[in-house]
Amino acid sequence: MPMKIEDVVAPGTLARREQPVIAVPGGLVMRPWSAADAPAVYEAFQDPLLSRWHARGADSESEVLGWIEDWRASWAGERDAYWAVADAGTDELVGRIALKAMVLADGQAEVAYWTMPQARGRGVASRSVVALSSWAFGEVGLHRLELTHSMANEASCRVALRTGFAVEGTKRGAGLHEDGWHDMHLHARLKGDGPAASE
Repeated sequence: MPMKIEDVVAPGTLARREQPVIAVPGGLVMRPWSAADAPAVYEAFQDPLLSRWHARGADSESEVLGWIEDWRASWAGERDAYWAVADAGTDELVGRIALKAMVLADGQAEVAYWTMPQARGRGVASRSVVALSSWAFGEVGLHRLELTHSMANEASCRVALRTGFAVEGTKRGAGLHEDGWHDMHLHARLKGDGPAASE
């Protein structure tokens, strides 16, 4: 039976090319992960604030190396795409940003991010989300990006709103954290939406 609707993004669109380096305004860059990032990622996951919003913890740098290998390999699988966010001049790691749960045929993905403790308050997450969204809509051709966060995570909500991700609703009891089930805020941005406030 023939499909009546063509794929929004054709399979292989990402896998057949190298993961790009993407410039982020303000002297940052999104780049593929390397093994040299393991100590900084391990350090990030020792931070209580970052740890609060993640289901997994890091027990060692060698464990983090396994994550990085998975993050690098995910590009070819076209389901997730992870970038390190780094200072363009020094290459110091300042955060992570990702497109998760990508369904290219439907033109959809979920944006996820975190910021190193020493880089907070500098707009790293917001600028990275804007850069990633522009690339995903303009270069890849995705139609819809979602962003979810715990209702208790007010900082993440501010990032979502600042970057043009409109609130669409609350997913009740949808996120399991160490302290139990959290209601999750659902935000989304469409390709045809106007520019974000920070663009």
